[in-house]
Amino acid sequence: MSSNAAAASESQTGSEDNSVTASAHFQTTPPGIRYLQYSLEKEVEYLPQIRELISKDLSEPYSIYVYRYFLYQWPELCFMAVDALEDNKLAGVVICKLEPHRRGPLRGYIAMLATKDKFRGKGIATTLVSKAIDSMIEKDADEIALETEETNTAAMKLYERLGFLRSKKLHRYYMNGNSAYRLLLYLKEGVGSIATEGEYNGSGLDVQDEMRYPHRYQESAQDVFSRGIV
Repeated sequence: MSSNAAAASESQTGSEDNSVTASAHFQTTPPGIRYLQYSLEKEVEYLPQIRELISKDLSEPYSIYVYRYFLYQWPELCFMAVDALEDNKLAGVVICKLEPHRRGPLRGYIAMLATKDKFRGKGIATTLVSKAIDSMIEKDADEIALETEETNTAAMKLYERLGFLRSKKLHRYYMNGNSAYRLLLYLKEGVGSIATEGEYNGSGLDVQDEMRYPHRYQESAQDVFSRGIV
């Protein structure tokens, strides 16, 4: 699902150390940029900007319920870069989730990543991903997964520099017919050998199907309301 146009445009050089510690992740702050953790109080100001920014780079449109599903349940796993020189307008964003994977390891998932064109190549996407990784480490995640198009070699280099490994090729994964690679970052020794159950994740759909069928997804978002999360 990941939108990796932001990652694709970045080619920073940095440490080849792939050890998974907070200090290992390269982070940078260009002039005027501030990094904020999302919260529900920021929805009115930032959710429309998030949708606009991410939708520009997607091959598949996402319903408002997709965004709310992630942001209502895992707001602390969304990080934003804002431009303090332009009234704190959104410059970049990463959206993630964290839940048990097939009754196995606690898996983080990087669902969406995007930066504005004028801020690309400045390390913002790398910093956003690094902050998300660090947050999931703090929450005791076992591993982190994402998907990126097989032709997006720059994005794969970015993620691999942060320690991700290519796990599986997903043929014709996207609705436009493009294939993808699933990348995994193992945070704990032996996680790759943990047994899992079933063909799908806990929602009953694979991750990309959740994005393709918003009418199924809508009910999940409404359930969030009914549980009093917001």
